Amino acid sequence: MKTYDTKTAMRDHVMALKRNGKSVGCVLTMGFLHAGHMALIRECARHVDEVCVSIFVNPTQFGEKDDLDAYPTDIKGDLTQLKAEGVNAVFLPTPAEMYPEGADTMVDVPGLSGILQGKIRPGHFTGVSTVVTKLFNILQPDVTVFGQKDYQQLAIIRQMVRDLAMPIRVIGLPTVREEDGLAMSSRNVRLTPEDRIAAKVLNAALDRAEVQDARDLSTETLRSLVRETIGKEPRADIRGIDIRDATTLTPFYGPLDRAAVILLSVRFGDILLIDNRIIGPGKDSL
Repeated sequence: MKTYDTKTAMRDHVMALKRNGKSVGCVLTMGFLHAGHMALIRECARHVDEVCVSIFVNPTQFGEKDDLDAYPTDIKGDLTQLKAEGVNAVFLPTPAEMYPEGADTMVDVPGLSGILQGKIRPGHFTGVSTVVTKLFNILQPDVTVFGQKDYQQLAIIRQMVRDLAMPIRVIGLPTVREEDGLAMSSRNVRLTPEDRIAAKVLNAALDRAEVQDARDLSTETLRSLVRETIGKEPRADIRGIDIRDATTLTPFYGPLDRAAVILLSVRFGDILLIDNRIIGPGKDSL
C-alpha cells in the first residue's frame, strides 16, 4: 500500500493504473475509520480493480471551529486497517494542499444543500460538494461508494455528478450498524456512556416506523409515531424528523405510494446524530 500527500503524486499513481488498463474506485473519508468504512471499501472493490482511499478532515464543511478541532483522528490505526483491507493507495493531503493560498472556487448544489441538515448547518454541504469535486478530480475514479447513513450527502453527490457530467458511478451502501442498532459513525466515540445508551432510540424509532409502514398509514401518522418513540427518551433533543421523497428529497405527505425516506437529526449532549430509513413501495430498488 502506497501513501501520497500531494495532488500530483496521487494523480500520477492513478494515471499509471489506468494506463495499465486498471479500473479505479475511491472511498472518501475523514479518517478515524471503523467497520462502516471497511464495508464501503469492500463494496467498492467488487466493482473495480484497485481501490484508493482518501483521509482528509475537510475544514470547509465545519461551521464551528471547536467541532473541527474535536474531530477524532488516528492515522496510524487507519493505515493499519487499510493495509489489512488490501487498499491500493491512500491520499493524505494537508489543508494547504487541498486549499492553496488564493483558492476561491466553491461548488454548490443549492436545491438540495439548503434543506434539512443544510438548514441546521449552513454552508456544510457546499464544503462537502467542493472537497468531493476536488478529490474526484485528483483520484479520477470510475466508481465511488458512499454510505446511505449520510442520505442527504449521497443525494447531493449524485445530483452533482449528474449535473457536472462526471464519468463516475456513484453507489450507495446501506447503513452499517453497531450490534445494538446504532448507525456507525466517528461521532459515536464522543458520546457520554449515558448518551451512547440513549442513542439506541433512533434505530428503535425507525424500526417501529418500518413495521407500521406495512399498515398503509399516512406519512403524517408515521412521523408522529417516530416523534413519540424518540420523545420517550429524555436525553434525546429532536432537531428534525422529516419524511421525504427518497429520490428528490421533496416533502412527502399523505399515503405512501412510492419510496420515501425518514430522516432523523437528534442531539445527545453536544453531539448531533443523524439516521434514516427508506420505506414504502420501491424501497428495495434504491
